[in-house]
Amino acid sequence: MSSESATVPATEITAEDVLWYIPNKIGYARAVTAVISFFTMQNCPISTAIVYTASCLLDALDGTMARKYNQVSRLGAVLDMVTDRSTTAGLLCFLTLAYPTWGPFFQVLLALDITSHYMHMYASLAISGGSHKNVTKESSALLHLYYSRRDVLFTVCFFNESFFGGLYWMAFDKYYTAGKWIAIISFPLWAFKQFANVIQLQRAALMLATEDAKDANERNKAK
Repeated sequence: MSSESATVPATEITAEDVLWYIPNKIGYARAVTAVISFFTMQNCPISTAIVYTASCLLDALDGTMARKYNQVSRLGAVLDMVTDRSTTAGLLCFLTLAYPTWGPFFQVLLALDITSHYMHMYASLAISGGSHKNVTKESSALLHLYYSRRDVLFTVCFFNESFFGGLYWMAFDKYYTAGKWIAIISFPLWAFKQFANVIQLQRAALMLATEDAKDANERNKAK
């Protein structure tokens, strides 16, 4: 009998295992908080603020858990982005009703948010096959700073949501003053986030167009 220890074969990971990864469970919890906020948004600003803030904090936690337990997954990345977009969309829908005059403005912001993130993720997966958060400094210094620094990413996203949250509180007379100051304080980083969305959209469009041009040239050479 060999004195060397027998190598224990690694347990094969199944699709069900991935579905129940710790960061993905956190993602499901975020989805639940989003749905709760949709029901409380119209009449319960305090409850909405609590569950909305909980969703933001959980957003910072899921990535940490994914790295800590080596449970990074495509499902988790997509779930994270979809939950982010859905939560913001729900709040913007309310703001459109609360401020009808500003409805088109909120609709443009919603379209920019969804379009820039979808195109950015699609371009990253289709071309490089990697995470949409892997942006080199040479490709875009601003997006590299935004995605490579977790503290920057969390802070910008937090104040972006805080700006919308401030506008939400302003829709209630009792919380108007508090909401106004939250919106004012959050405005600079909210504006940065919108600018980053524009840069992200532009970069994704250029990536896809460059790849299309490459494919077209290869087809022409093959003729």
